[in-house]
Amino acid sequence: MSQHFSRRNFLKLAGLTLSSLAFKPAFNFAELEDNGPLIRIAIDSSKSLSVYSQPDEESEIRFQRYRDEILPVYYEVHSDKKPKYNPLWYRVWGGYVHCAQVQPVKVQLNQVPGHLPEGLTAIEVTVPFTQSYFQRKPGEWTEGYRLYYDTVYWAVGIEEGPDGEGWYRIQDEMLDYAANMDYYIPAKHARQLTPSEMSPISIDVPPEKKLIEVSLDQQELTAYEDGEVVLHTKISSGLDYTPPGESTWKTPTGTFHIQSKMLSKHMGYETPYTNYKDGAYVLPGVSWTSFFEMEHGVAFHGTHWHQDFGVPKSHGCINMKTDEARWIYRWSTPEAINGQQETTGFGTLVHVF
Repeated sequence: MSQHFSRRNFLKLAGLTLSSLAFKPAFNFAELEDNGPLIRIAIDSSKSLSVYSQPDEESEIRFQRYRDEILPVYYEVHSDKKPKYNPLWYRVWGGYVHCAQVQPVKVQLNQVPGHLPEGLTAIEVTVPFTQSYFQRKPGEWTEGYRLYYDTVYWAVGIEEGPDGEGWYRIQDEMLDYAANMDYYIPAKHARQLTPSEMSPISIDVPPEKKLIEVSLDQQELTAYEDGEVVLHTKISSGLDYTPPGESTWKTPTGTFHIQSKMLSKHMGYETPYTNYKDGAYVLPGVSWTSFFEMEHGVAFHGTHWHQDFGVPKSHGCINMKTDEARWIYRWSTPEAINGQQETTGFGTLVHVF
């Protein structure tokens, strides 16, 4: 459906970039709540994304967009031009952008709860991005990770943030709790997931009747129940690359079983975005994670940093559309235990070839 924006309004919305908001403790996305479809530029911070005159990567390049800019979308286009394996383009102000390096986002501002129950509460970011802060000493706030739409975290409390409003305190399994390494985000920027959104599905199907196959050649995943296809989709597996001194990024082939599930997983390094070098691998809050190869930590999981499914893109894991990773997480065994950071067991058979 087409959306109507004046050039002035479009530029105002598109101006919500990292640089223009860097000095505000909580970004104000209220003006974007009712502006129709939006995309976030998800390109690496060292690069830029081209806006083309036509939905064709061989057409004229009009100008560039940069990481975390938010663009309203007029409509989607399925093009028969290049790249043919991934035909989705977005019509934006001034031209077209390919879907590969953008994330569709929404703005939902949430009511701040007065308190949280004991234990871990699952929350999902509902704005294009939100800036987290550490508070290693009372009243001393320092920037942490930038957290993105559709990513999931475990909250352990509500406390007053640097703007005087309620902020979620997030417990990250990679960081040292004893050293006060929890971080905080505005509570209005995330919603609490309900138990029904995380609970197992297809529980009437015997576990031995479930099977997941991954074709690396076709970049496809197929899930079966008793031989019947219940999910067939494009994925992005590991790149055929071995960094100097590191393990290969190529997804291993063979027969495996899902052995660990984590609703939220911090992948890569600990260093926050404000300090890391371009190209570093820092991904807190990777969602709906189901590990099937434990030696190298290979998993199915949601993907908020690209939509380039159909070609290898990862460091070894199986990148999936977030909704489909959620489905695998809930459908497969072992059944994840709500309110627990990790569930382990000998679960659904996975065949990678």
